[in-house]
Amino acid sequence: MNQKIAIIIGAGPAGLTAAYELLKKTDIKPIIFEMSSDIGGISKTINYKGNHIDIGGHRFFSKSDRVMKWWKAMMPIQENRSGEVDITYHNKKAAVQVSEDGPNPDKLDIVMLIRSRLSRIFYLRNFFNYPISLSLDTIVNLGIIRIIRILFSYIYAVVFPIKDEKTLEDFMINRFGRELYNTFFKDYTEKVWGIRCSYISAEWGVQRIKGLSIMKTLIHAIRKVFKKDSSISQKGTATSLIEQFLYPKLGPGQMWQETARQIQSKGGELHMNSYVKYLKSVDGKVKAVTVLNKETKEEANYEGDYFFSTMPVKELIESIQGDSVPHNVQEVAKGLLYRDFITVGLLLKKLNVKTRRSRNAQTMVPDNWIYIQERNVKVGRVQIFNNWSPYMVKDPDKVWIGLDYFCNEGDELWSKADDEFADFAINELVQINFIEKEDVLDSTVIRMQKTYPAYFGTFDKFHLIRDYTDKIENLFLIGRNGMHKYNNADHSMLTAMTAVENIINGKKSKDNIWLVNTEKEYHEEI
Repeated sequence: MNQKIAIIIGAGPAGLTAAYELLKKTDIKPIIFEMSSDIGGISKTINYKGNHIDIGGHRFFSKSDRVMKWWKAMMPIQENRSGEVDITYHNKKAAVQVSEDGPNPDKLDIVMLIRSRLSRIFYLRNFFNYPISLSLDTIVNLGIIRIIRILFSYIYAVVFPIKDEKTLEDFMINRFGRELYNTFFKDYTEKVWGIRCSYISAEWGVQRIKGLSIMKTLIHAIRKVFKKDSSISQKGTATSLIEQFLYPKLGPGQMWQETARQIQSKGGELHMNSYVKYLKSVDGKVKAVTVLNKETKEEANYEGDYFFSTMPVKELIESIQGDSVPHNVQEVAKGLLYRDFITVGLLLKKLNVKTRRSRNAQTMVPDNWIYIQERNVKVGRVQIFNNWSPYMVKDPDKVWIGLDYFCNEGDELWSKADDEFADFAINELVQINFIEKEDVLDSTVIRMQKTYPAYFGTFDKFHLIRDYTDKIENLFLIGRNGMHKYNNADHSMLTAMTAVENIINGKKSKDNIWLVNTEKEYHEEI
């Protein structure tokens, strides 16, 4: 009997998880095709002259017990002299033993670090807690008059909420009040998406910040006075308030590189620089794919029994041949939009910006990333890679940061040459007194296409695509771009795990795959 084959498009978290689960639980052989030369998709790590760049920032924590166990099995947690780490699941704590003889990150690379989390907002040349709290610093920085307006605005939103939440603007005003929304959320969110919040579906807010509000922030602050949660998973805490997480020593791409290595060692195939041009569909099933090798320019056909797609839905629909794709499905696919992403890595002697919470007020602030709310610059976030993992920086005496820009392929930002863009980014940080130009030692520019699937364009008709693809029995849409759904890495993994389970159990419906990341308890920040 011939071995069954699963064709997997994409070597990101979803695709690699699907391949690993197939090898672990079935006799199906996975063959993975990755268009680029990198492992990990948008969760990859770039090594630039020994300095590592995390594209967009990836904290390893999940409300899913299954995902947490999967991560820890793939990369064990670093040595811990206390002998145990408390991890909270379903509001129950479990002590995970971590031996002093466990992985030492100074000696071994395949190790998960335990990291502290701090993300703040930089606005009016000052730092604000994220989420916003009514601390003394916040009151001083904003001023008592604006604080009063924020409070009354929130009370008004509670008493007179917008009843028909259609847009992201409606969603945020109902949870934060119009004044706080205008102060901290509107400009940044429109910087991310490039359009007004009133044009974005409320569903985006439901997926990304559904657990956060002023009231929950206040409750969390009160609880912190009496009890500090030292757990990693922190099941009872909204994601935006989580204060600890796991992180691979050399960045998130290390997790997926190790996963790829294990997949290949177990008999799976991985083909890099391989672009899937066509999917051949016959009688409601995908039979084969045509793959273009980007280096040799040769095309080859691969037959399979199951097909997992993490490629952008727009491209997937365009690639289907054989069975006729309904015209309305084609039109919806053509109208799907994406937001692209540019990261500028800067190696510095020091940072100019200072904070009272700095470990070293001369060179460092303690944040993992900082939301740049200043309206006169286009940079959206600044990551400080030293604080993600000290091992990501070649010279510990230098500061290694990433500037995150949101743009559209072909627009003014995207079209800048790399040198021009690096100068532009440096000047923006100088403009807001974040750095001094003479402290810049080196720079690099990295571009990522289709990083964020947009909740506008033809998204309101996406159900037509889902209805069509769900009927293709052996095709499984998984992951962020594969589902045009703003999933985190753990959500993407769960979609892959669920799809594999459906195959094992002979389950035809794909509803449970689409239900991932709709649960009420999972919350995420912008």
